[in-house]
Amino acid sequence: MTVWHQYKKPPYTTLEQEYLLRAAILRENQSHMTEFLLLGLTSDPKQQVWLFAGFLAMYLANVIGNSVIIAAIRGDTHLHTPMYFFLSNLSLVDICFTTVIVPQMLVNLLTQRKTILFTQCLAQMYFFVAFGITDSFLLAAMAIDRYVAICNPLHYTTTMSPRRCRLLVMVSWAVSHLHSLTHTILMGRLSFCGANVIHHFFCDVQPLLTLSCSDTSINELLAFTEGSIVIMSPFIFIVISYAYITRSVLRVPSVGGRYKAFSTCGSHLTVVTLFYGTIISVYIRPSSTYSVTKDRVVTVIYTVVTPMLNPFIYSLRNKDMKQALKKLTRRT
Repeated sequence: MTVWHQYKKPPYTTLEQEYLLRAAILRENQSHMTEFLLLGLTSDPKQQVWLFAGFLAMYLANVIGNSVIIAAIRGDTHLHTPMYFFLSNLSLVDICFTTVIVPQMLVNLLTQRKTILFTQCLAQMYFFVAFGITDSFLLAAMAIDRYVAICNPLHYTTTMSPRRCRLLVMVSWAVSHLHSLTHTILMGRLSFCGANVIHHFFCDVQPLLTLSCSDTSINELLAFTEGSIVIMSPFIFIVISYAYITRSVLRVPSVGGRYKAFSTCGSHLTVVTLFYGTIISVYIRPSSTYSVTKDRVVTVIYTVVTPMLNPFIYSLRNKDMKQALKKLTRRT
């Protein structure tokens, strides 16, 4: 089991062979790549039209849905609590997370020239990693908030003070961007003088490493060690928090009391399952089970589908959010 799987290249299609020919011409004229070719999800023009419409609809639903969540929380004083403070930050990160990927993917679906400049590729990788890890840290902060609310309710106000909540959010953003900056600096030092075809719809760390003609051992070591800690530590916090929550709830004598306690965690658990379930299936598995097609499909789920579903998951099962959305609708 490794965090970064071995990236295997599939058989080339006719369009991909054309891209490789163009890459060979580029290699003759320069020693360092200035652009990459993103193959995307498909090379079929008919499928690209349907994919464009589908991803555009999901992107708009994501931006509008998460923006409404942020506006509802800011506009209702009853929701100025730690849980909704973290939720508004999560909604903001979800908007940024998909904006890093989807607009470029939509452009590539409409054009035949599916290129991205080297600097733009590094920038996309930087923000993708930064916002993805920020997302996981915020989910961990929300799990800690639920743990304190259920297991230590008498100390909830003092433990989850506004200052401490702001500090948790600031640490989440700072650690994530520092980790991503380290990756980006090390990636920028590599030479890319081979094929410039990326078998993906955005610039991820591992596909870029496979295209480098430099020694990538330091990059891979960083991804395996520090990357594992940054990615898995929030997940461990979530698991531990819910282990204590489950133990505490099971001690409640009434069935109604247990249901009420668990219901406050239902939305968060659903989002955690969707986010980490897909992440783990991509990055933590034996390299022998890797498939380019399945990898891209699963990546679509946690980069596009899950951020789009978050507003619906948190609003449909939450009475306070429903009331805040009704007030927002009446005001507008």
